[in-house]
Amino acid sequence: MLRAFALSILLFLSALPESAVANERAFKAFIKEIKQEAEKDGIARKHLEALDRLTPDPEVQRLAARQPEYVKPIWAYLTHMVTEERLRLGRRELQTREAFLSGLEEKYGVPRGILIAIWGVETNYGGNKGSFSVLRSLATLGYDGKRADFGRQQLLYALRILQSGDVALADFKGSWAGAMGHTQFIPTTYADYAADGTGDGKKNIWTEPRDALASSAYYLKRMGWQKGLAWGFEVSVPSNFNFAEARIKNTKSPAYWRDKGVTALGRDISDDLGNVSIFAPAGLRGPVFMLTKNFRVLLRYNTAPAYALAVGHLSQRFFGAAPFERDWPQADRPLLPQEIAELQRRLRKSGYDTGDVDGVLGRQTIAAVRDYQKDRGLAADGFATPGLLELLAR
Repeated sequence: MLRAFALSILLFLSALPESAVANERAFKAFIKEIKQEAEKDGIARKHLEALDRLTPDPEVQRLAARQPEYVKPIWAYLTHMVTEERLRLGRRELQTREAFLSGLEEKYGVPRGILIAIWGVETNYGGNKGSFSVLRSLATLGYDGKRADFGRQQLLYALRILQSGDVALADFKGSWAGAMGHTQFIPTTYADYAADGTGDGKKNIWTEPRDALASSAYYLKRMGWQKGLAWGFEVSVPSNFNFAEARIKNTKSPAYWRDKGVTALGRDISDDLGNVSIFAPAGLRGPVFMLTKNFRVLLRYNTAPAYALAVGHLSQRFFGAAPFERDWPQADRPLLPQEIAELQRRLRKSGYDTGDVDGVLGRQTIAAVRDYQKDRGLAADGFATPGLLELLAR
């Protein structure tokens, strides 16, 4: 029987395309390397044997390779994240977990609203934690492709998590990229910052929200969260404001921005804010924000400014804050990659240096857009729209 089984496998492999056979061999070789390295790390045999049952996940491969053809405007993302239902559920969690959240605030200095907002944005309060096998996802990413180094490292750390006993293999689920639990930690972040919120000796971010919330609080504290400091607030800028300075990393003193004519809506721009920056995600026509150190800490959780803004805004709306003072330019939309490439070609033809024609709206292209807008007597905010592309075609 064994001989017949082996023969059937050989016949199956011979029927596969050459690339499929090569991929299968590469995956098996990768698993063998991981097992050898994990065994040296003291990982138990039962966890190593779980690797033998893995195959590459086609859906993970598809998601890892996708190139988004359309970039969602920041206001569309915020509308999706800050909903009446998410507000209702978040307020309920704030009420039912009041004592626990007070303890976290006391211990870590992170406001309860921020923690509940992270939970809401990441997984809709545990409703969408991801159903992918963490081991299979990370093995798929690790054996080939642009994310191979990431996948390999995270897979080794995932095996350590199984070894710790904090989660059973059946519950070891997450996103396609290996983010896990109620507040979506990747394995290396879990290893360094997971916290026991219940006192039971485990750090179960998969099925115990208190552990996940405590872990997020501990992470933010370690990243430098400053107690009592707002993440930021909406401001108004003068019509001649230099939007080249509206960059998150361009931190200046509050006095510097006051001298530039920046004013806050309903509050003072006080010196105790520390160094702050200006963020204008929709240019002059949309809301403009002054950001503190704590916004940059939120970016350590997720590097997307839209994400950090959603968390910050949601955390305020829980407690009755109003929507943004200024409306978003809903009629506008970001350019598609092919439109950005055409924009770059037209700017270069007009004498503006965009760098490469790559379909990416990077810093050099934005600077070229600003220069063009300035020369045409337009608001030089660097915000590229289909209307601007049409203007360049004239």
